[in-house]
Amino acid sequence: MKWLIRILFILVAVAGLVIGALLLMPGDKLGKILAEQVKAQTGRELTLSGDVRLSFWPVLGMETGPVTFGNAPWASSEPMLSAQSLAVGVDASALLAGDVRIRRVMAEDPVLRLELSQGRGNWEMSAPQTGASNTGSGNADAPAPNSAAPAETGTVTLDRLELSNARLVYVENGVRQMDFSGVDLNASWPDVTAPMKMSASMPVPGGAVEVDLEIPDLPAFSSGAVTPLVLGLTAPGGEISFDGRVNLAGEMDGKTHVRTTNTDAMLAAFGQAGVSVPMGLGRVADVSGQMTYTKDGRISLRDMRAVLDQNSFDGAADIVIANPPRITARLSTGDLDLTQATAGSAPSSGGGTGGGKQAPEGWSQAPIDASPLALANGTIRLKANSIAIPDMTFGPSDLSLSLDRSRAVLKMEPATLFSGKLTGEVVANNRNGLSVGGNLTATGIDLKQALTTLGGVERLSGTASGTLQFLGVGQTEAQIMRSLSGKGSVDVGKGVISGFDLDRLMGRGEGSGGTTVFNSLTATYTMQDGNLTNNDLLMQLDNFRADGAGRVGLGARDIDYVFTPVALRANGGNGIAVPVRIKGPWSDPSIKPDLSKVIEAATEEKLKELEQDAKDKALKKVGEELNTTISDSEQVEDALKQKLEDEAKKGLLKLLGRD
Repeated sequence: MKWLIRILFILVAVAGLVIGALLLMPGDKLGKILAEQVKAQTGRELTLSGDVRLSFWPVLGMETGPVTFGNAPWASSEPMLSAQSLAVGVDASALLAGDVRIRRVMAEDPVLRLELSQGRGNWEMSAPQTGASNTGSGNADAPAPNSAAPAETGTVTLDRLELSNARLVYVENGVRQMDFSGVDLNASWPDVTAPMKMSASMPVPGGAVEVDLEIPDLPAFSSGAVTPLVLGLTAPGGEISFDGRVNLAGEMDGKTHVRTTNTDAMLAAFGQAGVSVPMGLGRVADVSGQMTYTKDGRISLRDMRAVLDQNSFDGAADIVIANPPRITARLSTGDLDLTQATAGSAPSSGGGTGGGKQAPEGWSQAPIDASPLALANGTIRLKANSIAIPDMTFGPSDLSLSLDRSRAVLKMEPATLFSGKLTGEVVANNRNGLSVGGNLTATGIDLKQALTTLGGVERLSGTASGTLQFLGVGQTEAQIMRSLSGKGSVDVGKGVISGFDLDRLMGRGEGSGGTTVFNSLTATYTMQDGNLTNNDLLMQLDNFRADGAGRVGLGARDIDYVFTPVALRANGGNGIAVPVRIKGPWSDPSIKPDLSKVIEAATEEKLKELEQDAKDKALKKVGEELNTTISDSEQVEDALKQKLEDEAKKGLLKLLGRD
């Protein structure tokens, strides 16, 4: 046993001498030896600055000052990793067994640059090939000269990774996709069969983004296989969760859930400060669905359920990540409430008649914010049971909204409004100032609902159909209404005009109070500078007909219009016309018979009667003198000619001696 004891004593002494030599060795020498070993194992340059301090048991460790670790040969010239200080510790006993159990990796102010190109990641490392190839050996099993035979290696695990105040850069195919600074990151992978868990924190406007990530099978992920991934992210104003699959290229497929309590704050945290989400479209949101992300920047959402404020949607969407993003979606909803979508979007005014104030009984002077038209491009198809917007409500509707560079086209296929149907399109264009236009066809419209809602006119009711082409330009509602141009037509079935009774008007000359029931009303019109002009209105009643012509001020909200009712059965069936003039503001127009027209018409008729009577008497007298019957002035000349011929004939006979 003495020889065994001596051998052990000699080994311990040798080990002590080696360790002592290492401990006494200058730091730069240790750094050089370590750098050479790292290059031999990875093919990368390791540069250490300052003294290198080592520990040996139970943790083989190293602490150093500033350090850089080289990038892959095919990647950029910038180092893959740099830091102001680095501390690494490896389990010494595990290392003797051939396993690499990393106890700790800690870095101060590190910059980690991850690059992916053509499926290769700069984090993939292998020792450089140094052995000579067996050329000409004839060994069929020998590897090819450029192939790397798999090496027998032990397992590699990581107990603790800490990066403080880090900068993380991700470059894909030469394009920088992410660049985050001020990141604190912790990771752990304690066993080869255990999941890799990572948490990170990054400061953003309004707070910090916190990320928790778990990869159950890190070796499979590192080899490029599609593996499970569980991710949770919290940010100011909301949170995101993902449970699905991922690969090294960053492609993902799985269940995604987004919840926000303040969407504006969450958008600001991700670099979209200043974007304000309209009420009803997701100031508070809960969106879930099956999400797929591909490396070309495309996101697809299937089986999507979105609760945006008081509204909910079901459907599917495809998004192309760009600036601005491109969206294609098909959605369905029940009762969509957008009545508060514009609340708080217009700036307030300190006084005067401009700004956010509304002129008395006029259109709003508040500036219209059309900037949301530039937030995205694409097409969104929406089917809804009802859509409530400020001042009106659509019924069951099938709508398609196309967005292209600040120009929106809303197609109605159809939309239900005022109990009728609308087909056609409405356009809002904010490329060079705001303009709105449209080309619409309406059927079955409740005329009273429409006129009351759109213009405050409550006197006319009925069921209407018609067409409308219009264009308006301006930054406020008032400017647009005063600039309207276009044309259209209207066809109303049986209806009622309240405020005057045509029967009383025609029978007694009083036009106030009561109602007028009509059988039909047709008209065409043109619009220019906010004024609607019509000259061919025709209203049919049981005993009357009414023609109309005049101006309706769409911008000024006034009217100057003349109805001319005709009593068809009066005056022996020849009719009596009593024009009615409607003039004044929409809210309280004056409706009065135009008696001057009645008197003028009556006087003209009386003069015609007197003229005809005098003419009849003159013709009668001439007839008596000529001893013939004369009914019109043309017969006078004929009678005179006949009389002269007769007299001449008598004179000639007397001259010839004949009686």
